[in-house]
Amino acid sequence: MERVAFLVDETGVRVDCLLNPETVQVTRLAGVRPRGAPDGQLTGTGLADDPLLFTGGGRTELVLDLLFDVDFVETQVRPEDVRALTRPLWLLAENSTAEHGWLRPPLVRLVWGKTWNVPGVIVAIAERFDAFTLTGTPRRSWLRLKLVRVAENAEAAQAGFEEELATAATPAVPPGSAVVAAADGAAEPGFSGVRFDLLAHDALGSPLRWRLLAEHNRISDPLTVPAGTALAVPPLTAPVPGGTGGAP
Repeated sequence: MERVAFLVDETGVRVDCLLNPETVQVTRLAGVRPRGAPDGQLTGTGLADDPLLFTGGGRTELVLDLLFDVDFVETQVRPEDVRALTRPLWLLAENSTAEHGWLRPPLVRLVWGKTWNVPGVIVAIAERFDAFTLTGTPRRSWLRLKLVRVAENAEAAQAGFEEELATAATPAVPPGSAVVAAADGAAEPGFSGVRFDLLAHDALGSPLRWRLLAEHNRISDPLTVPAGTALAVPPLTAPVPGGTGGAP
């Protein structure tokens, strides 16, 4: 399990917790909705798809499964009730901050290691308790929350991406050599089973550089690379194609 923290921008309060399991689910919803008319959705019998309205923006959501346990508290004074540890997160889901005359949840930052610093608001939270004492006091909590990233301009998003690349790990494979595409046993039917983002992590130090690895080997579709394929490792001085590169 990894330690993550939530920092409240307004007060500087820090809430530490354990990420369990060591995964984060990220969902992106583009700024697209069906085109409508005053009397309902706009469509027609001759259309293969409903007309769309491109609104811009979008929505990025992160779902985290967190673990709290009073036995893991490192301070000398440990709380008896695990709810003393999780209540700060519940308060962050309340409309307790005023902005332009309106109430909203406080702005927080998800901080994990050197490459995760996501500003957002907590929009949903749920908690399951166990390890009860004889008096019914819970000592352990399994907590799931949803964080929605706050609006950032394109320049800030690009700067964040470049910062993640700058803090990437040292490549395990030297430039000019090769990496062999290994199969992933959890692959879905119809796909090659090769995790190209993991190949980029080994070859170039970051899964965000998967596009650089693909274009250096003239691969147009990384999902069709057969297992056992040897891929040449490009030098890190090569630019990141397009300036972007989420894992496929």
